[in-house]
Amino acid sequence: MSKNAKIAAGGVAVGILLLIWLPWWAALLIVLGVPAAAYLTLDPSQRRRLRRVTRKELGR
Repeated sequence: MSKNAKIAAGGVAVGILLLIWLPWWAALLIVLGVPAAAYLTLDPSQRRRLRRVTRKELGR
């Protein structure tokens, strides 16, 4: 299993656990808010690099 697949599986597991313990709107805020907050903490150069790598992988 690749590293990205492990991360995705962990994210799905955490999302399901959050839906069980929290109301759906709170779980949705956490699931969407954490990656958005992480992206906003990057420097502009890191954001450019992340976008470039993502576009390059889409063209494979």
